[in-house]
Amino acid sequence: MIKKIKMPKQAGWLIPGLQVKRWFAMILAGTVLMTLGILILVDLQPIYNIMQFISSVATKISTEWLAFGIVMIGAAVFFKGWQKTNLSILDMEEDKNNDILLENLYRRRKLNRGPRIVAVGGGTGLSMLLSGVKNITNNLTAVVTVGDDGGSSGRLRESMGILPPGDIRHCITALADDEDLVTKLFKYRFKNGEGLEGHSFGNLFLTALCAITGDMVSAVKESSNVLSIRGRVLPSTLDDMKLVAEMEDGRIVHGESTIPEAHGKIKRLFTEPENCEALEDVIHAIRNAELIILGPGSLYTSVIPNLLVKKISEEIAKSTAKKIYVCNIMTQPGETDDYTVSDHLKALIKHSGSDKIVDAVLVNDYLPDKLADKYQKSDSYPVKLDVAEVRKLGIKIFAKKLIQDSKEGLVRHSSNRVARAVYYWYRKEQKKSSGFFNLSNLF
Repeated sequence: MIKKIKMPKQAGWLIPGLQVKRWFAMILAGTVLMTLGILILVDLQPIYNIMQFISSVATKISTEWLAFGIVMIGAAVFFKGWQKTNLSILDMEEDKNNDILLENLYRRRKLNRGPRIVAVGGGTGLSMLLSGVKNITNNLTAVVTVGDDGGSSGRLRESMGILPPGDIRHCITALADDEDLVTKLFKYRFKNGEGLEGHSFGNLFLTALCAITGDMVSAVKESSNVLSIRGRVLPSTLDDMKLVAEMEDGRIVHGESTIPEAHGKIKRLFTEPENCEALEDVIHAIRNAELIILGPGSLYTSVIPNLLVKKISEEIAKSTAKKIYVCNIMTQPGETDDYTVSDHLKALIKHSGSDKIVDAVLVNDYLPDKLADKYQKSDSYPVKLDVAEVRKLGIKIFAKKLIQDSKEGLVRHSSNRVARAVYYWYRKEQKKSSGFFNLSNLF
């Protein structure tokens, strides 16, 4: 049995990927040059004395061991001084935070080299995805729908004339480093108070920042800086976009929150105003993306609304990035009753106006032995994978277990499993074009 060798803590600074060894070398070279300069100024007398001392010691100890000892002592002093300097600048306690500092530095360097990913959607589905994908890369852009008109977001939108902050807030909390604490703060909902009751702190925070900075994009950027989020969150448009659904029975239903309550089959979805202008930063992110992810989330009220911004759907369709749709696991009453996987894809293609909108679909291939009773009571059923119909669309199928383990029979996406599956597919597709695929890159 091979005994595991424990690396000294100080050697942690030499781990590949931290990008600090080059600065060690530069500092060392500078130190040597300054020392030589000082010695020259004092007529080199100290060098003579030092060499005399070394010669006397060398008669008792071999030159190799003496040189090795001096180098090791010098290196130890150098690294300790460098570490103390950095910890002092960062105002950190050495014993408690040295490991944390090394871990954070290594993780940040690695994530900064991750793929450029654009995730498109809204609601809890997008925030779930972001919670996992943020462990793959820092080069992440979340494109969020702004059609919400219900709850706290709807009230603020109506009274303050701002873009609905709810979905944006969910994404910001999902990308925050201290996700648990930030989530509790931003999700805090006032239970009483005139004008405050029903509002979440996060929505009010973004509304206040919007008033201070002048627009929602600037507000999101500033809040992202405050909360140290990984990646960035962008609204799909700055226009006052409202969703309208034409039902198959001829009814016209206005408003995102009322569409599922209409309890009918949606024929088509459109926006008022009809031609919303895409945010320029969103278009730039799509053009530079290496991977584009659509979903999961409510098909007609979270994912498709982004594609109704014509410029966004056009850019995604012509993008050379790998494109995948994360299909919902269960049907959503009032939106996707009796929908199969191909029905979801056909809706995406129809509303984007292109069959190039996705390359593959990620589907869940595992369900609990017994689903919780609440699904049947609400007429929500597993989305069936109709393989033949999906293949007719020219879209690849990638199936993995995507749900959290649940003894109660609940079906909920696991953010880490979804992120791993998406990244695995992306790397696998890269292998086909580059001939190289390294599983060690998976987190």
